[in-house]
Amino acid sequence: MTADYFQSYSVVGLLAVVGVLFVAVAFGAGRLLRPVVPTPEKLLTYECGVDPVGEGWAHTQIRYYVYAFLYVIFAVDSIFLFPWATVFAAPGFGGATLVEMFIFLGFLAVGLLYAWKKGVLEWT
Repeated sequence: MTADYFQSYSVVGLLAVVGVLFVAVAFGAGRLLRPVVPTPEKLLTYECGVDPVGEGWAHTQIRYYVYAFLYVIFAVDSIFLFPWATVFAAPGFGGATLVEMFIFLGFLAVGLLYAWKKGVLEWT
């Protein structure tokens, strides 16, 4: 019984080694086969085909980070709700999964409350 158990892990280990070797060979071949001709144009910062103007630092408004934070809150919530709904219907898991879901939604509610206090949810 234990031989079958470890044999299944050996297949996974062999597949991981083959994957790492494949990536190493691909990177090595790319390094050996690519032309290396540095020119001043190639060493410039490139963004969307526009020549760089001014300094390399740009100011970004903090509200974009808050929007990303809100997106993460709702994305994680939706990703967790679908598997929870399938397990909740299984016999013997109802009470425990219900408590876990309320704890999880409580954490997300704290994040949403933070965004509401900061005024992010107002569309003015």
